[in-house]
Amino acid sequence: MILDLSQETQVSLLLTSPLMEGTNNRSLEPLTPMEFLRLSNFVTTYGCNIIDFISPNADKLIQGTAEILDPERIKRLLAQGFLLAQMIERWNSRSIWVLSQFDHAYPKRFFTAFGQDAPILIYGCGDPALLDVGGLAVVGSRNADESLLKYAEEVGCLTATSGKAVISGVSREIDQAAMRAVLSSEGISVGIMADSLERAVLNQQNRIPLKENRLVLISPYHPGSGFNTVNDLQRNKLIYALADAALIISSDYQKGAIWAGAIEQLEKLKLVTVYVRSIGATQRALQALISKGARPWPNPKSVEDFNETLALNTLDVHASPKQAQLSFEDLFKA
Repeated sequence: MILDLSQETQVSLLLTSPLMEGTNNRSLEPLTPMEFLRLSNFVTTYGCNIIDFISPNADKLIQGTAEILDPERIKRLLAQGFLLAQMIERWNSRSIWVLSQFDHAYPKRFFTAFGQDAPILIYGCGDPALLDVGGLAVVGSRNADESLLKYAEEVGCLTATSGKAVISGVSREIDQAAMRAVLSSEGISVGIMADSLERAVLNQQNRIPLKENRLVLISPYHPGSGFNTVNDLQRNKLIYALADAALIISSDYQKGAIWAGAIEQLEKLKLVTVYVRSIGATQRALQALISKGARPWPNPKSVEDFNETLALNTLDVHASPKQAQLSFEDLFKA
């Protein structure tokens, strides 16, 4: 996929993406999602579009932002055109694309799940159409024994046979075991990463399924970003949003991203039904999650049983997509 950025996406990148990673210059600090939303509301009240910030008459619009943001900061961010061009060249060389909320290919499931809190930008590699196909989210802690890895592989193989996608966080051990299994079985997989997208797309084992449009890797964070605990926690909700049901194979008790993500789903977001592994060695965390509303995984053996399990939990993703021509106000009313 050749990187062909819409004007809206270019402006979104200039304003919100850390094009100069590692800089301590606060004047170039990207807008936070909340600041970007405030700016979007401002644009709407002026009867303008986000691309008007790069129009010949942009100065008056920028100066008007003084009531909510520093106009000079906006100017400096918008003046990063050379840096953005360098990033585009770098991303093109790695087959990385970028979608903003204005793009037709932006996953509708994120709008359905999060509304105005949907990620402003999505970076990715592979076929973006896979982001709305649904499937089974498979997650588990990074340290797992052979029995749990085998279990994850079996789930991945059945998912492939059923024609569904494995959706996971590409973390080591369980996540990767399920993803490898589904891809080895000629199935499809969606990986949502909290860091190092650039490195992942260059990984040799990912190249073939990426080229065959059976794997898509995405991240709401800059492709060169390193690991960050906050990002790791925030990424989990995106995994659930793209799935029809979720299976937690293992988790630490009352700590870690897997536990936090499951609790958030069960008590707050409630995007899909959360299942937990129900055979093999018991875990205190999985038992606790059942007490909070998770269900024991029914361990389907046939394609029919597996598809029925997911069909009972399908997230409605048929809401009208937010298209690029909509104003920010319209975009965030969904």
